[in-house]
Amino acid sequence: MSTNPEDLAEASESMMEAESTDQQTKRDSLRWWPALFIVIVMLILRLLPMFFESPPLPVMMLGLMGPSVAGLLLLPWWLFASRAAIREKLIGLAGLFFIGGMAVMFDHSSIIGMPIMMYQLPVGMAAFALPLILLSRRSSYRLRAALLGALLGFGVWDLMRFDGVTGEFGAEFSYRWAPTSEDEYLKSLATTEESNTGESPDAGQYQTINTENALWPEFKGRNRNNVISGVSLETDWDQHPPRLIWKTLVGPGWSSFSVADNRLFTQEQRGKSEAILCLDAGSGDIVWVNEYPGRFWESIGGAGPRATPTIGDDALYCAGADGTVVCLEPNTGKLIWKRNLRTDADRKPPMWGWSSSPLVVDSKVIVYAGGDNDKGVIAYDASTGDIVWSVASGDHSYSSPQLAEIHGVQGILMVSNEGLQFLDLQDGHTIWNHAWKTETHRVLQPLVNGNSVLFAGNMSDGTRRVSVSRLGDEWQVLEDWTSHSMRPQYNDFVLYEGHVYGFDFSIFASINLETGTKNWKRGRYGNGQVLLLEDEGQLLVTSETGEIVLLKASPEGLNELARFPAIEGKTWNHPVLIGDRLYLRNGEVAACYQMPMKSRKE
Repeated sequence: MSTNPEDLAEASESMMEAESTDQQTKRDSLRWWPALFIVIVMLILRLLPMFFESPPLPVMMLGLMGPSVAGLLLLPWWLFASRAAIREKLIGLAGLFFIGGMAVMFDHSSIIGMPIMMYQLPVGMAAFALPLILLSRRSSYRLRAALLGALLGFGVWDLMRFDGVTGEFGAEFSYRWAPTSEDEYLKSLATTEESNTGESPDAGQYQTINTENALWPEFKGRNRNNVISGVSLETDWDQHPPRLIWKTLVGPGWSSFSVADNRLFTQEQRGKSEAILCLDAGSGDIVWVNEYPGRFWESIGGAGPRATPTIGDDALYCAGADGTVVCLEPNTGKLIWKRNLRTDADRKPPMWGWSSSPLVVDSKVIVYAGGDNDKGVIAYDASTGDIVWSVASGDHSYSSPQLAEIHGVQGILMVSNEGLQFLDLQDGHTIWNHAWKTETHRVLQPLVNGNSVLFAGNMSDGTRRVSVSRLGDEWQVLEDWTSHSMRPQYNDFVLYEGHVYGFDFSIFASINLETGTKNWKRGRYGNGQVLLLEDEGQLLVTSETGEIVLLKASPEGLNELARFPAIEGKTWNHPVLIGDRLYLRNGEVAACYQMPMKSRKE
């Protein structure tokens, strides 16, 4: 072994240089693992709802908003725990804010709001962090790569338009330059010569419409329970498929139909105006349309009215999502009177717009408004539109007033975020109240069974049955059960032979009426709706994707009899069945099908 002093000095110098290089490399390397941990947490939170058959609301909110909150933790990591040089930190922070701010400035209007928090922010932050993680030892160009990643992560959303969500909160995006279904509809209207208001030239062929002869006068039918008598469907749709009678474009909106004689009434959005339409039931042609200024839009459900027109007292009553309440002459569409809930209830529209379909009873038009103090439910004079009475009723609901008779007393059931009320017809005072508060939405109509009432909470609360007793003027309301085996959002349930059939979140299910226990849960139809054909216990389901599905109502299990694709697009609207004619619509198209009828036994 050499002991030359010069060799030893050279070796010592090389070791010192290597050690210095190692120390410099260590100083230049980022502490990457906290950022990787945060990105993994973001991914887990986004995927979390997929691990649940029916995610509860807290899990759903974690999946939607959790990645953004976690993504923001990348900022303190970068500033305080990344081990980057101060100059690199400041340039990175300034560049990130500049890129993110500029990207948001150029977002399509539909991206502004919740979509930024749910999608643009977490993707942009993750795209900034991943190059820093992968190139943590490459100090010379890792920051440039990170800022390029941020530019792509934030900027890609400038190319997109947010078209809302599915019932399971799956995002729907399109390129921002692609025409919307509303654009296509307005373009088609521009090529027609339909008048916007006034009497149609052929309106004289129709009979005067009133509540006595209206076949489907209001939301979900005459009793607002989606129950149909006297109709039985053939179950072999391979041999006897539903036959398309007509299909036509419609504007955005989640309204259903009301039906009288050979007319259909519904509501839609037309650009900057809400519109009430009268269609010929046999052809789908427009008989008349009444437009008024007003546009409601929110990022989850999109644009358009949510409520359904109501036929009563020889008039047509409609409530728009933006708060306009109108009374029209049903044969011509001529305006009789007009009110606005913004003024009458002294409030702005709730989060998803006013969705309450008017109830016409005792020469009054009852509408849920959700205003402060006594402005929760408002009763208008059916002839003049004057306010007859108003009463407190929570500050938000997407359910509609419902006429009911309990212990021989006729009144109005109203579901709100505060619970369930039974209101007097004459002056609106609360006869009895069952408190069941929620911070989120309630949508479904209550289901009355004798002197008990079934009503839904939200995805977390489930469904509750209460029993009502009366001794003289004293009323008592007791909770029978609360079931988490049926947690509907805005999807129907119906009652048949002691069992409830409906949607548990987005899966069709059945529970026992007496106990609330689950019978079964299997039907994957998305967030659809259901009609009960009570003569033979048939359930006619419209799926979220526009399919018609026929089921046999049985507590033993899902019994699917037939299935048929009917309309295209997200279908949340309630179907209507009149005899053998099924009327369907969503925010893009409306259609009429002739359904195969079962031959009646002699």
